[in-house]
Amino acid sequence: MKRILLKLSGEALAGDKHQGFDEATVTVVAKQIKEVVDRGTQVGIVIGGGNFWRGRSSETIDRTKADQIGMLATVMNCIYVSEILRSVGLKTAVLTPFECGSMTKLFSKDRANKYFEKNMVVLFAGGTGHPYFSTDTATVLRAIEIEAEGIYLAKAIDGVYDSDPKINPNAKKYDEISIDEVIDKKLAVIDLTASIMCMENKMPMYVFGLNEENGIVKAVTGDFNGTKVTV
Repeated sequence: MKRILLKLSGEALAGDKHQGFDEATVTVVAKQIKEVVDRGTQVGIVIGGGNFWRGRSSETIDRTKADQIGMLATVMNCIYVSEILRSVGLKTAVLTPFECGSMTKLFSKDRANKYFEKNMVVLFAGGTGHPYFSTDTATVLRAIEIEAEGIYLAKAIDGVYDSDPKINPNAKKYDEISIDEVIDKKLAVIDLTASIMCMENKMPMYVFGLNEENGIVKAVTGDFNGTKVTV
């Protein structure tokens, strides 16, 4: 593919520590992204903020404020991953939907395309910039805006199952499933708003396990062992 949007969970950055950053884990991810870029694919990245903040579990903080804290968590994650990507030889840019001083640049499609043309990895931080929208929705929105050919969801499990494999040892894994089925069966691959956006804009998704050795490279280059979500 010429251009993809890679979604990483915040927890993926924490490794076995489960919070904050684990540099060894992120470096492994960065080296895989470099291999993908070296093969000629332009990569945009959205990262969740779960290694720092899960505001929806708070019973005391206003939802709007909680979501704003989450947006800032994703900015920290993107700045960190950007630096690790640079350490392995890539050029990067971090774009946000709101001003962050000199730390990031303000998002626009034209600016993102300019960076892609310079063979840079573009990290989209800060979600949509509005409360009540998840990083799932931000992922699909940015993928549509930059005209990505597909969304690659790197998750803790290796695909989409008919039930939670952590709870049900007999859970069935799908090699391929339509986004309509995902919505109808409430499989929660991504949230409902993001799922509907994928369906309406015909944006395919590829769900795979980040913990698989060389999982990102395999997913993007065709040795795909996860679940393709068709449109």
